Amino acid sequence: MRLRERIFLFLAVMGPGIITANIDNDASGITTYSVAGARFGYALLWTLIPTTIALVVIQEMIARMGVITGKGLADLIRENYGVKTTFYMMLGLLIANFGTTVANFAGWAASMEIIGVNKYIMVPLGAVSIWMLVTKGSYRFIERILLFACLLYFGYVISGIMAKPEWISVIKSALVPQMRRDPEYIVLSIAIIGTTITPWMQFYLQSSIAEKGIKKENYKASRLDVIIGCSITDIISFFVIVTCGALLFPYGIRINEASEAAVALKPFAGDYASLLFALSLANASLLGAIIVPLATAYYICEAMGWEAGVNKTFKEAPQFMWIYTLTVVLAAVVILIPGAPLVFLMVLSSVVNGLLLPFVLIFALMLVNNKNLMGEHINPKSYNYISWGTVIAIIGLTAFLLITAIIPGATGG
Repeated sequence: MRLRERIFLFLAVMGPGIITANIDNDASGITTYSVAGARFGYALLWTLIPTTIALVVIQEMIARMGVITGKGLADLIRENYGVKTTFYMMLGLLIANFGTTVANFAGWAASMEIIGVNKYIMVPLGAVSIWMLVTKGSYRFIERILLFACLLYFGYVISGIMAKPEWISVIKSALVPQMRRDPEYIVLSIAIIGTTITPWMQFYLQSSIAEKGIKKENYKASRLDVIIGCSITDIISFFVIVTCGALLFPYGIRINEASEAAVALKPFAGDYASLLFALSLANASLLGAIIVPLATAYYICEAMGWEAGVNKTFKEAPQFMWIYTLTVVLAAVVILIPGAPLVFLMVLSSVVNGLLLPFVLIFALMLVNNKNLMGEHINPKSYNYISWGTVIAIIGLTAFLLITAIIPGATGG
């Protein structure tokens, strides 16, 4: 195949991998990286390299299942392990995804207020806009919009360059692991892994590949789509940490939200860098508010055997459209309620995500190694080593967080 034909093939297949990985950098992710940079400077940059490798391996595995089987992950779990098992997993994911959607609308509201627009105007407007996009647009149209929006993430790269970091220190921190016994350092290390590899993205990626109808002969192009997407998402993460590490860490400025980082940057990097950071947060938050409810609708409908897909109408896939609609509407309403327990919902979402991720990955690994299902496309041994290593690490890290939550001071900090 000639180079031009390969390029056209990739452009035709491109989308699911890049979109899924990039939109994983939603409001919660950007907040995690911002807090990491502000609290520890560049010290946590090294975590991005092993995390990116694990992300590429897992996402490629999920994409391969979507291409070879033509089915979503929830479909395969239901068909191979039963409706009851799938139902309980979906119930947990529904709780987790609702909290994540609330977090994304919170990020959207906060970023809009930074640039001077009232959240009581922008949250309903944002909710209506994304609802119209998904319920009225075709899969191809939505994909093009999302791919364009992914370009806006590079606002974080520009902010990072404008921060004028010490590049030698940045490179050294990225390549040389720094181990500390500080409990907050350990928790943020775990949070970076947890916000990069999430349950919802496994379901969304496989479902979107199945809906797009990518064929077996185009698998290599789909694989490249995944690798590029995973690489870009952690480049963005890298520059968020660098920005806050260069401008906030030296002055001991503590933050709890990405929106606070955007405001705090203004005295040090100027209005433009602060505005870029805020607008990039708005973009990340709104994209997350589109995709996470979509992932929710996909996997619940697949689990229950209902029709699913953005190419279908309300009449053709009523459950799919109503699940998406209710998730968006309820999450937006929560943001508008004064005194709503936003922090509780976000923490609950993170806990449930952390508890469910090992189970999601274990099911995915058993499925991708099923010769009756995958034929010659089962996992290579090297992939299994990395994947099982990731699962074991996540189980260990989740146990660590639970122990420190139940027994304060268990880490010796």
